[in-house]
Amino acid sequence: MTDASTFITTTLEGDTLDLVCWRELGTTAGGVVEKAYTLNPGLADLGPTLPGGIDVVLPVIDTQTPQTIATVSLWS
Repeated sequence: MTDASTFITTTLEGDTLDLVCWRELGTTAGGVVEKAYTLNPGLADLGPTLPGGIDVVLPVIDTQTPQTIATVSLWS
């Protein structure tokens, strides 16, 4: 069951949950993968590589906040 803060996607053969999060949400940051495991009890029991055709509930993330990436300047 989903609400406005979640949506359902289906795995492809050989997917990992972090790959599904990256493909569908564009990120794995901010605890997204951990939230997905919480929303899908028993998913971890399937192992690290998921079979195809599994419905996975993912959290809707706020895409309005720009993500910043810390960079290092070697020559400053």
